[in-house]
Amino acid sequence: MKSEVIFDPDGKNSELESINKELTSPDIWKNTSRYQNLQRRRKHLEKELKFYSLLMNKKEELEVLFELAKEGENVSSELEKTLEDLDNTLSAAEFRMLFFEEDDERNVILTIHPGAGGTESQDWAQMLLRMYLRYAERKGFKSEVLDQAPGEEAGLKSATIRIEGDYAYGNLSHESGVHRLVRISPFDANQRRHTSFAAVFVYPEVDDDIEVDINPDDLRIDTYRASGRGGQHVNVTDSAVRITHIPTNIVVQCQNERSQHKNKASAMRVLRARLYELEKKKKLAKKEKLEDSKSEIAWGNQIRSYVLHPYRMIKDLRTNVEVGDIDKILDGDLDVFINASLKKRATENKNT
Repeated sequence: MKSEVIFDPDGKNSELESINKELTSPDIWKNTSRYQNLQRRRKHLEKELKFYSLLMNKKEELEVLFELAKEGENVSSELEKTLEDLDNTLSAAEFRMLFFEEDDERNVILTIHPGAGGTESQDWAQMLLRMYLRYAERKGFKSEVLDQAPGEEAGLKSATIRIEGDYAYGNLSHESGVHRLVRISPFDANQRRHTSFAAVFVYPEVDDDIEVDINPDDLRIDTYRASGRGGQHVNVTDSAVRITHIPTNIVVQCQNERSQHKNKASAMRVLRARLYELEKKKKLAKKEKLEDSKSEIAWGNQIRSYVLHPYRMIKDLRTNVEVGDIDKILDGDLDVFINASLKKRATENKNT
């Protein structure tokens, strides 16, 4: 069913009033997670309404200037500036309207796994990790590395990060898939060209007030010593945590904190996100709409190619967007690819 991509200020005002009322209730302090989720939602709604108010003010200012111009007043410079401001605001509003799925405004959990190829692919996975961390920094998002297993020689064997910010999941939701790198290997003494693969998986972070049924009996929890490259960075206690969800065989782990309790909490957060995403896919499958998304995250399906040799070009294979400035992209400037994916999603949504 087609989603309505419409900003509803009355509905958002009503929701904000309801949240403010609940936050004033004495009982709210009995549920800390509920209080925190309501505060986050309130902050998000206030930003949305403030932006809408800004847009309306620009519109009214422009109407006044047009009236003055009709009356013979010389307001050409003010009119030109206001038109430019309104155009910029409308562009920002148009981009915001691309976020219409219910999970778009959530925070995001992103995992990276190198493909076959040993050090080459592990180094490529490390480059992708840096790219996404730099993207979060550029957007003003808050990022946190939940787990990072270093490679034996270079790069990493796996990494899980959490990114917090407005529409963090909406922005990164289409990054799931296989990323392909072609370059002259820095690890090959003969300077041969190598092709490396790494898979990226993206999940919306689930708030505590959303039910995700996890039976404690379905979990196997193992503790171990965190890995590292030696010295003071290697824990001497079993603080790292690995959780296996037996029915689905989903395995998550966290070793970034020195506290086993904190690592377990972070691992459970990742598990909840992955089980929530799995349940969403099951519901979509019942509606026979899952085949495209399945192909997007399949190991053999590439979503983007990064070619550093014999020429320099990055191409998104879903939107056909091509960029020659590879250094800029690898430094986290992903907006051109993300915007194209969101516009493609909106177009497909209209045609559904």
